[in-house]
Amino acid sequence: MNRFALAALLLLSTSLHAAEFDAKAAERFANLALACVHKEYPNKIGHNLNSDKDVAPPRMLTPAFFGCYDWHSSVHGHWLLARLARTFPDAPFAANARAALKQSLTPENVAQEAVYLRGDGRASFERPYGLAWLLQLAAELREWDDPLGRELSANLKPLEQAANERLATWLPKLSHPVRSGEHSQSAFALGLIIDSTSDPALKQLARDAARRFFSSDKACPLTYEPSGEDFLSPCIAEADVMRRVMPPKEYATWLRAFLPRFSSLHPEIVTDPSDPKLAHLDGLNLSRSWMLEGIASGLPKSDPRASLIRKVAAAHRDAGLASVTGEHYEGGHWLGSFAVYLTTGRGMKK
Repeated sequence: MNRFALAALLLLSTSLHAAEFDAKAAERFANLALACVHKEYPNKIGHNLNSDKDVAPPRMLTPAFFGCYDWHSSVHGHWLLARLARTFPDAPFAANARAALKQSLTPENVAQEAVYLRGDGRASFERPYGLAWLLQLAAELREWDDPLGRELSANLKPLEQAANERLATWLPKLSHPVRSGEHSQSAFALGLIIDSTSDPALKQLARDAARRFFSSDKACPLTYEPSGEDFLSPCIAEADVMRRVMPPKEYATWLRAFLPRFSSLHPEIVTDPSDPKLAHLDGLNLSRSWMLEGIASGLPKSDPRASLIRKVAAAHRDAGLASVTGEHYEGGHWLGSFAVYLTTGRGMKK
């Protein structure tokens, strides 16, 4: 079966449209995060050793975010639980989600996380992807009108402040954007920072950086995408962040020069979902979908391109959601977060 036939089969066999995203559907994603946020091993750490004292298990190095295989996946796994507990407060999974958040985000655990982040040799730790997701978690807790949300938001503030400071120090020194399809990508992180940070100065730095890096770009080579391990699209992510910093009329003109056509985009097929790098393409389908929806939302209402863009987004949405099964930990530990970000429309906030 060729890739186009398989994509079509996926579209027919499974879908999870916005109108159908209810507590029962959300429970499937919540259970993926609940299964991993306190699962310490297997674990992939990006850890700088300065002495023998730095040799320790993940639960001691970063006691709030030691699960879900790596630090950033743990962070956005906790975000998933907060997002769904906030969205579906009476769902059966909500009590377990709240308990997991309360267990992780204690003042003591967060204090050690801040010490770790500020440690010698860790200037680039989880920068920018993990730190941007940390700010997204902080924003979710800050906006949650609930006693637990307020408690956890206060608990997280020392680490939130450390992340804000780290990113504010780094952004003015970043001379060129990173245009990869993985964690180092600048465009996606800038979008999360703009949406999430509580620091007005950092928000402005991120907005200025997006304009500095991307406002003169033209003819993005979309047909060169994706690379075989991408979970973010360099071209689509850039277009998604720019709708956050340009008014609709200016954005429509910029987009016409930057991405004149979207018709070459189709859902990607993962050849081996048990391979942690090859499984990234499942995440690419999800992130393309929410970014395409964001692009359409940034255009003037009368722009004829919006309808086509939304159709392409829907195809990627269905293919991406079909992959979030939890069958393989390589994808299950993080794909649920991407699915929830898409289905709850979190990225649509400007």
